[in-house]
Amino acid sequence: MVAGLLPWWITGWRPRGLGIWWLPLLAVGAGLIFLGGAVLLHAFARFVREGCGTPMPAAAPERLVVSGAYRYVRNPMYVAVLAVILGQALVLARLELVWYAVAVFVTCAGFVHLYEQPALHRRFGGAYEEYRRAVPAWMPRLRPWNP
Repeated sequence: MVAGLLPWWITGWRPRGLGIWWLPLLAVGAGLIFLGGAVLLHAFARFVREGCGTPMPAAAPERLVVSGAYRYVRNPMYVAVLAVILGQALVLARLELVWYAVAVFVTCAGFVHLYEQPALHRRFGGAYEEYRRAVPAWMPRLRPWNP
């Protein structure tokens, strides 16, 4: 929905023709889409396999997931969705998608701050606080965190 239907609604998947000089940025955009999609699938699989749940609050994981992509950044799914949207902005050469990505980031950051962090603290206590202190929320670490 967030990285597919709404960007399509905004752009109709119609690229702007910017000429051959845009090709390097188009390649970067395609890379962001591919990498973001791969990270999103990987992070979701970790929730199911290791957390015994899903990202949805109604079927929340039973265990705190701190492996895989979660060793680098606390919110890999949100970061991956943002990468896909920014990749689409580059591939399609559409500034509207950059503004949309900003709106998605503000919404996600607010949700994380107001709901997710307090809920994870209540559910996992000190383990989550240790993880929260060690792993950044939005900018991935260069080296994986070892609990």
